[in-house]
Amino acid sequence: MERLYSIEIKTNRRMEMVDVTGTVREIVRKAGIRNGICVLYVPHTTAAITINENADPSVRRDISRTLAKLVPAGAGYEHLEGNADSHIKATMVGPSETLIITNGDILLGTWQGIFFCEFDGPRRRKMFIKIVEG
Repeated sequence: MERLYSIEIKTNRRMEMVDVTGTVREIVRKAGIRNGICVLYVPHTTAAITINENADPSVRRDISRTLAKLVPAGAGYEHLEGNADSHIKATMVGPSETLIITNGDILLGTWQGIFFCEFDGPRRRKMFIKIVEG
């Protein structure tokens, strides 16, 4: 059995990491699948998804600051829209993650959380969640 869900994520800043762990967990539990795979996919060229530490919010700030230093806004890019840095950051982080579902819940490490990464906000974004039993 397969199920596809989508959620809307409203971002408030140009660059932010939104914790979506609880939302993904809730969708997986409601799907009623005990064991399988959960694929998270962000269909945007200036946003991404990642799994990282969720216990200390300073980790998110460190990640955001480091990406901003590595790929600064307005660094003479050719892309005319002024958001080339956002495209590059999204490429570096990536548009998808795959999680294991076991005993009706996603399998994450003790300190891990799932983050939607906005690089060109504020915006209203979508994230797709595909749950496959197996």
